[in-house]
Amino acid sequence: MNLFTIALKSIRQRLLASSLTALSVALGVALMIAVLIANTVVSKTFDLQQIGYDLIVGPKGSELDLVLNTVYRIAPPIENLPYRYYEELKENKHIGVAVPIALGDSTEHGNFPILGTTVEYFAVDYAEGKKFRTSAEWPNGKWESVIGSSVARENNWTVGDEFQMVHAGQDDHVHDEKFKIVGILEATGTPNDRTVFVNLNGFYAIAGHEKPIQEAIDREAEFFGETEAEVRAYHAADLKEMEAHAGHDHSGHDHAHHDHATPDLQKEVTAILVRMKEDPRNPTLAQSRAIEFSADLREGFKAQAVNPIRPMQRLMTNLVGNIRLILINLTAFIILVSGVSIFVSIYNSMSERKREIAIMRALGADRMAVFSIILTESIILCLAGGILGILLGHGLIMFASPILEARTGLVIDPYVFDPMELTIIPVMIGLAALVGFIPGLTAYRTDVAENLSS
Repeated sequence: MNLFTIALKSIRQRLLASSLTALSVALGVALMIAVLIANTVVSKTFDLQQIGYDLIVGPKGSELDLVLNTVYRIAPPIENLPYRYYEELKENKHIGVAVPIALGDSTEHGNFPILGTTVEYFAVDYAEGKKFRTSAEWPNGKWESVIGSSVARENNWTVGDEFQMVHAGQDDHVHDEKFKIVGILEATGTPNDRTVFVNLNGFYAIAGHEKPIQEAIDREAEFFGETEAEVRAYHAADLKEMEAHAGHDHSGHDHAHHDHATPDLQKEVTAILVRMKEDPRNPTLAQSRAIEFSADLREGFKAQAVNPIRPMQRLMTNLVGNIRLILINLTAFIILVSGVSIFVSIYNSMSERKREIAIMRALGADRMAVFSIILTESIILCLAGGILGILLGHGLIMFASPILEARTGLVIDPYVFDPMELTIIPVMIGLAALVGFIPGLTAYRTDVAENLSS
C-alpha cells in the first residue's frame, strides 16, 4: 500500500471534515477564477487597440460617454451634430472615410440598440484585418436592415422578417414604420453582435426623427457661429421645398409613414466615425493628421474628435485595474484562510491519530514515511479543492454570461481562459506543503512506546 492510498484512506475516515475543508478551498479558488475571467472579459471587451477608426467625432462633452455610446451602445448620446457638419467632413481632404451614425431607438422585442448608418460602415474592418460578413445582403434600400448574430439568435429572427422600433426614451411608443431584415452579420465578438443596423435614410424618414425647422436652424446657427439669416440662406433650396409641401407636418408631431426625403436641415447624426487618409510612403502621417484635426476642433466648433483608445485606457487603468487588484488580493486572502482551515483540520486530527501513527511505526514505517503521508493528505485536499474551484469558477461564468450580456449589452465569451489560471495548481501545491508541514512534523515526532501503551 503506497503513501497516496494510505492518505486517501485517512481522508475517507474523516470524510465530512475533509469535504468541508476542500469545499472552503474550492470556493476561494472559484472566486479567484471568476475575478480573473471577469477582468479578462472586460479587458478584451474594452480593448480598442485594433478598432477600424482613428477618431470618433461627436458633440463636446465627456470623451468616455462618447466612446461608450458610439462603440458600445451602453450610454445615452451626449447631443447630436448637424447633418451639414457630416457633409463638410466628407469633403475634408485629409479624411479618407467619414461614416455617420444615428442612435437612440431600440427594437420593440429584446430592447436591442438601433443604429442608423450607411453601407460604408461595413466596408471598414471592425478590427484590424477582420471584415464584416453577412448571410445575404447589405441594407441599401430605405427600409432595409441587417442585424447582429446575437439579435438573430435571441429574437429568433431571420432574413425576410420585419420589425418595429421603440422611440428613444419612450417605451410605450412604437413607431409604425417597419424595417425588413436583408442580412444577418456573422459573429464578431463585439457590440455589433447585439446591434440592429438600419439604412440611414430610413432612420430619418421615421416620423418624429426629423428635427423641427426652427429648432434645426437655431442649432446650426449656434454650432457654426452663424446668424439665422445665414443658415436660412445656406438651406434656401430645402426651405423652399418644405414650403411647397406645407401640407405635410415636418415638426415631428405627425407619426404617419412618409416616404419623401428628409431635408438635410432637419437631419442630425449622433457621431461620425473618421478614418484619416493614409500615405504608404509615410505610415505615421494618418496619426499626425488625426492629432492635428482633434486639436483644431478644440478651438473651433462645438464638437470633439476623440481617439477611442485613450479614454478606455484611462478607464481600465484608473478604475478597472484598481478594482481587479483589490478583488485578487481579497480572493488570495480567502484562499489563505482556506489553507489555514486545512491546517487546523489536519492538526486537530493528530491527537486522535497518534495511536494509529504509532502502530504504523511499529509495523516498520519510518519517520519520513509518516511525515510524507500527512503531507500527501494536505496536498490531496488542496488539489481537490483547487480543481473543484476551477470548475466552479468557469461554471459560474458560463451561467452568468447570458444574464450579464442581456443586462449590459456587452458580448461575453463564456469559454474565455486567463493565463494566470495556470499558476493556481502550483500555488495550491505550495500552500499544501506549507500548511501540512507542522502537522507532518507532529506525526514525525510521535513517540511510539508512549502511544502504544496509552
